[in-house]
Amino acid sequence: MDSNLDEFLDVENELNQRWPETKLEPSLERIKALAHVLGDPQTSYPVVQLTGTNGKTSTSRMVDALFTRIGLRTGRFTSPHLQLATERISLDNQPISPERYVEVYRDIEPYVAMVDAQSEIRMSKFEVLTGMAYAAFAEAPADVAVVEVGMGGTWDATSIVDTRVAVLTPIGVDHTEYLGNRPEDIAVEKSGIIKPGAVAIVAEQTPEVMRVILERVAEVDAMVARFGSEFGVLTRAVAVGGQMITLQGLGGVYEDVFLPLHGEHQAKNAALALAAVEAFFGAGPERKIDIEMVREGFASVITPGRLERVRSAPNVFVDAAHNPHGAAALAKALESEFGFRKLVAVVAVMADKDAEGILAALEPVVQELVITTNSSSRAMDPDVLAGLAVPIFGEDRFEVRPRLVDAVEEAIHLIEDEQSGGGVIITGSVVTAGEARALFGKEPA
Repeated sequence: MDSNLDEFLDVENELNQRWPETKLEPSLERIKALAHVLGDPQTSYPVVQLTGTNGKTSTSRMVDALFTRIGLRTGRFTSPHLQLATERISLDNQPISPERYVEVYRDIEPYVAMVDAQSEIRMSKFEVLTGMAYAAFAEAPADVAVVEVGMGGTWDATSIVDTRVAVLTPIGVDHTEYLGNRPEDIAVEKSGIIKPGAVAIVAEQTPEVMRVILERVAEVDAMVARFGSEFGVLTRAVAVGGQMITLQGLGGVYEDVFLPLHGEHQAKNAALALAAVEAFFGAGPERKIDIEMVREGFASVITPGRLERVRSAPNVFVDAAHNPHGAAALAKALESEFGFRKLVAVVAVMADKDAEGILAALEPVVQELVITTNSSSRAMDPDVLAGLAVPIFGEDRFEVRPRLVDAVEEAIHLIEDEQSGGGVIITGSVVTAGEARALFGKEPA
């Protein structure tokens, strides 16, 4: 192991001594204090901020790809990572190197210690990572930052920025221990990223959620554009390796756009991303972005772990769906775009997630299930998950394999007699998706 990787692992070990992202105390005081002693780096570039229950990372990557093709220097902060923490902080649409990650951490480490000393609660891992990202973007320097919230909105550490464009992907129920059980309560927290004078780009929402968002827009005198009203997807056709889409943007119609991703939900994410970039540049009727830049930007999009094919013959896919809404979008895409004669799902979930909802969403399109676990301390015991699967799948349609590698081998064995008509989907959590990518030799991206 080289010294650079040793140093990176040392930093990760130090960060892991702090509160994890699953534990938080709603306050911006610590991150504001860190930003202040760093010289408020987050004020040195305009920000597109994204929140929502599903689709944030895919949409962030699309926004980044468009900005990069247009010629802006980008910084992107997303979470959680699939395989390596460096994925969270990107410059020029590429993850920073482990060496740079260590450098940025060591640069801000003394200031983190100062904030820790002045606070009853030490900074969390996510707060430190947010400080690292904002400092790295300022030093680059970035022309624009694309920032995905960690959890929620108003109280999320990322929200010390003065957001120019606020993107709200579909809002459902997740992280109920912090955000509440009702989507409209969650929407109150998430709509906090809409700042005075900003433009809010809003995905399809339930009427209750949309009402909360529009109240926030009115309260802070922001502008709003809504999917299905000011922008949207006009046409969508399945294509080899993805789909061909026609988008209604804020500035006009964009035709013949190839998106190398599967599923109607990704076409909707693309519409959101395009509208966000248009809004950033002040686009309105008849003020379109160059169509070739849009086509080339979307064609370059890579979203690891989002219905990603990691093997052919047999077809094996990985997806990071970790709640019922995400699992439903995955199931719909698998059914509409692949038509497998037999589909086997390998599922490992976190203990604090709605495992029954995930299994119920997958059941209509999955013939057999292989239950397993991942390496996280938060992972649900496979025997517990098996108990939840019985009333959904019945006792004859699933098997349990405690190790992920064995579960994947079993799933492939179960479809081998189908020749070209079988497929495997590995899903249930971001950790599961990341570990499956590593099993198939995929590099962090």
